Amino acid sequence: MPRAANKARSSLAARSHLKLVGEGEQSPSPSAPDIDSDVDAAREIALKRLTYAPKTKRVLTRDLVKRGVSSQVAEQVVDRMAEVGLIDDAAFAQAWVSTRHSGRGLARRALRSELRLQGVADEVASEAVEVLSTEDEFARARQLVLRRIRATGSLGDEKQIRRLSGMLQRKGYSLGLISAVLRDVAANPT
Repeated sequence: MPRAANKARSSLAARSHLKLVGEGEQSPSPSAPDIDSDVDAAREIALKRLTYAPKTKRVLTRDLVKRGVSSQVAEQVVDRMAEVGLIDDAAFAQAWVSTRHSGRGLARRALRSELRLQGVADEVASEAVEVLSTEDEFARARQLVLRRIRATGSLGDEKQIRRLSGMLQRKGYSLGLISAVLRDVAANPT
């Protein structure tokens, strides 16, 4: 078979997905977006993003827009996913508070700030953070101080106390709680 015929056959095969337009039908204009395919593509991207980790509505919408999805389509897909329960900002906030408090030792103030950055509404963030009590914060701050003391030395050094205080402040603990924790650890170092 000559090369020209082979080339023509391959170009036809490449265009086999095209449909012929019959009489009375309008051909789709190349500039008109195919909304259904945009929604399908956005849904596919969103589902892939959600398999890695839960997301808030705001973060997922931002991710879709970054990937070239129009903001209108992104909002439509995200709203539908929220309707069917794939996205739940309240559940996300509760999980965030639980893992970040136990894992990183963050206080309520820092957790509320992080949730705000994740796009969780203030009232939802407040409800999620209120699960933690002052006693929970005190116990976690005490654990952090004891772990740091074991790694660096005694609590008696003024420089060490400043460092421990700074660490707890960066994690969102109040000055009153920090001083109570440091007094407690100084009195009961175990």
